Amino acid sequence: MSAYKDKTQGTWYVSFRYIDWTGKKTQKLKRGFKTKKEALNYEKEFIRKTAADMKMEMNSFISVYFEDKKNELKENSIRNKQHMMNKHIVPYFGTRKMNEITPAEIIQWQNTIQEKGYSKTYERMIQNQLNALFNHAQKIYNLKENPCKKVKKMGKSDANKLEFWTKAEYDRFIAEIEPGSEDYLIFEILFWTGIREGELLALSLSDFDMSGNLLHINKTYNRIRKRDMIDTPKTENSVRTIDIPNFLKEEVQEYAKKHYGLPEDQRLFPIVARTLQKRLKKYEALTGVKPIRVHDIRHSHVAYLIYQGVEPLIIKERLGHKDIQMTLNTYGHLYPSQQKKVAEMLDNKR
Repeated sequence: MSAYKDKTQGTWYVSFRYIDWTGKKTQKLKRGFKTKKEALNYEKEFIRKTAADMKMEMNSFISVYFEDKKNELKENSIRNKQHMMNKHIVPYFGTRKMNEITPAEIIQWQNTIQEKGYSKTYERMIQNQLNALFNHAQKIYNLKENPCKKVKKMGKSDANKLEFWTKAEYDRFIAEIEPGSEDYLIFEILFWTGIREGELLALSLSDFDMSGNLLHINKTYNRIRKRDMIDTPKTENSVRTIDIPNFLKEEVQEYAKKHYGLPEDQRLFPIVARTLQKRLKKYEALTGVKPIRVHDIRHSHVAYLIYQGVEPLIIKERLGHKDIQMTLNTYGHLYPSQQKKVAEMLDNKR
């Protein structure tokens, strides 16, 4: 047993030997634990972290990475990252030692991924997972160098190629759906508020302040391993209050009347994301509008606001972005150039 009771202090301590990354046997002593369990947990965690030297294989480091991130990442994010890593990184680098992977091998890996014909945005998502692993290894476990930093990232973000509907396209789309129906209200909320898919599916009547025409976003929905999960939003900034137009408030009220007795805290739309996507595709086919994703309706909301002259800061607050730079990086190119106006202003001042 490596945990002992300090009879003088009334606390617990651990004293154990471990082998560091150089192979040297070292003694470790740590005091001040309230319980024996806490002391033993510390020992287990210390040895696990100490063993994470960069001579370990990528396979093993991925396990360390997710152990470190378990309280930082949401369950859905962990699931998505694990899927991409297991599919696109482990088959290539799984048995390679972390400190032996070279920039040249990263390029070869990129070439292999690019031959599979994925979209440029998906390629960038895959690249980001490998970058995250090496960044964590460098920051936390003293990996001397991140080989990804010497290589140009493959793919590209979707900032320069946003898919969205114009107001005319949305009008054509919504005209096909029966007013007052569940589908009608779903797409009305998405288009006129710009909230995320998970935020929509977590909505309940209690999230609406009818007297103030406000919508409070404070949770998100995911379906994980056949379980409905209501969690906090994507980021702290995602917790926000959105002003909604009067017509949208009235549509929500009419829908609530049709569902008399609906509990205030019950999900307004008890469906899953896949069902929502299928319904979108159904109406796209019926109306012949340009096919987009559910998330692109969020882009459509922003594009409409920009067309109406709404300032980036207001859009940032409405979307729940962390900072204005994120908003500008994503949507800045949609704003019309003001260069001619600047030149005219300078002429006038002259």
